[in-house]
Amino acid sequence: MTAFKALGLEENLLKAIADMGFETPSEVQQKTIPILLDRETDMVSLAQTGTGKTAAFGFPMLQKIDVNSRTTQGLILSPTRELCLQITNELISYGKYLPGLNVTAIYGGASITDQAKQIKRGAQIVVATPGRMKDMIGRGLVDISKIEYCVLDEADEMLNMGFYEDITEILSHSPKEKSTWLFSATMPKEVATIAKKFMHTPVEITVGTKNVGSDQVSHEYYLVNARDRYNALKRLADANPDIFSVVFCRTKRDTQKVAENLIEDGYNAAALHGDLSQNQRDLVMKSFRNRQIQMLVATDVAARGIDVDDITHVINYQLPDEIETYTHRSGRTGRAGKTGVSMVIVSKSEVRKIHSIEKIIQKKFIAKDIPSGMEICEVQLFHLANSIKDTKINHEIDAYLPNINEVLEDFTKEELIKKVFSVEFTRFFNYYKNSKDLNASGERNFSDEDAKDSTRYFINIGNKDDFDWMSLKDFLRDLLQLGKDDVYKVDVKDSFSFFNTDDKHQELVMGIFKDFKLDGRQINVEISKDSGRKSKGGGRDRNRKRGDRNDRGDGGGRRGFKKRSGGNDGGNDRPAFKGKSRRKNERPNTKGTGGRRRRNG
Repeated sequence: MTAFKALGLEENLLKAIADMGFETPSEVQQKTIPILLDRETDMVSLAQTGTGKTAAFGFPMLQKIDVNSRTTQGLILSPTRELCLQITNELISYGKYLPGLNVTAIYGGASITDQAKQIKRGAQIVVATPGRMKDMIGRGLVDISKIEYCVLDEADEMLNMGFYEDITEILSHSPKEKSTWLFSATMPKEVATIAKKFMHTPVEITVGTKNVGSDQVSHEYYLVNARDRYNALKRLADANPDIFSVVFCRTKRDTQKVAENLIEDGYNAAALHGDLSQNQRDLVMKSFRNRQIQMLVATDVAARGIDVDDITHVINYQLPDEIETYTHRSGRTGRAGKTGVSMVIVSKSEVRKIHSIEKIIQKKFIAKDIPSGMEICEVQLFHLANSIKDTKINHEIDAYLPNINEVLEDFTKEELIKKVFSVEFTRFFNYYKNSKDLNASGERNFSDEDAKDSTRYFINIGNKDDFDWMSLKDFLRDLLQLGKDDVYKVDVKDSFSFFNTDDKHQELVMGIFKDFKLDGRQINVEISKDSGRKSKGGGRDRNRKRGDRNDRGDGGGRRGFKKRSGGNDGGNDRPAFKGKSRRKNERPNTKGTGGRRRRNG
């Protein structure tokens, strides 16, 4: 309380802060609040998500507006509906002792008529998504011509989502002399441009270093074959029994599919993406906050509204297209002073992205192995032991103890312990006893030294022959009768590809392909000058025709190639880990979100 009072906040706000249990302001609040209270100025504040940015601009705005006026004095723009509602609710909590305060949320997916009525009643502060705000201004349903304060929250994400024109249009209806406060986790060129366009000599506040990841988050990556990505996700979940996580996918379709598969395999999971209705999104988020859902599978856009302090893990099922987006993802954990873990599941072709991310966030990734089945059994067994240890005794069973003791009287303490734990362990063991090693061993980092003993080949088949890198690798490995790691650096282009083997296999490869035909078509393999250290190119003359579509014949390549299953990890008979019942009727209500009925992604 004393620390917040020293920032210059008034008593009615301090009472709300005391009610909420806040004791010490965060760094961004300490740096931002006194400046915004002391003078009228534009500001650019760079800070990671989860550092208390809403309070950093919320308290000054609440203290400066006139709650006795019905004029709209403050506008806050945010990228998503969830974040819009979150900010609104927080401002209402902060201003609980400000009689007459009206904070109104404007966002798509809800009744525009109802929102217009709330504005008409007199909203001093409007929190809005750009799309709906632009629509309401165009219809004359909201007036921002007299606002004194404008906040662009998560500015980098709003621009990434394509809201630049909407923001420009909205701000053209606001007074030039207003104070604009821009808050962002990263500072890409687009954010700098918008600051220059709409702000006048802004004060810049930086918490930590620009674009750098939080010190509260550790970063790990797991190298697997692409086809084992889902099984790797399940192993990581099983190896962390108390996991409470957000799993990020690139697309809505992948998000839905992964969530459906997790639910089918017995996990408490749900999907969060843009195709859900507002009601569905609200139900999912309510279940997640109540921990009925342990694994929330989300797209980057949908996850912008997630503000939950206790998330233990962020799992990057797929890396984002924009490397800077990783900063936002990892910021979902390690919030409010707590620590968190950001895990990345990568295939061999994606390892170079890890190094690019390291440069941006200025943090090193730890290369880790996917746990083996027996390692998971051990973790789960000790988790069960601790759960039993911490369970409070329900004395309602006392009446039944004599009969229970009679049934078990022939067993020693050691025998009873073995039997109790065998109930769970047998299921763990049966599920994982034949599980394979999911790690792409020996291929974590290919250095120049590795390349010296490796041969790079060119082959005149590619995507047009229905090959991707995984199916081509399997085809080559089966044809050459080599081990799982003996064919690597497979790089599939449109009508040709490259692959590597150790030098010792060169004679075998060239011999097999000396006069080899696939579906009646001659397949040519040549030794490439490129070692494969570069991800593009191939070290050959680009103007030379390499097995183009005129050479393909009628066969069209190896169509219908089937991917091999992932061993026991691919089954749907996953045991009920964590000592909890997994009966279907005990799963959270995720109909239409994570269930099997929604197939349109």
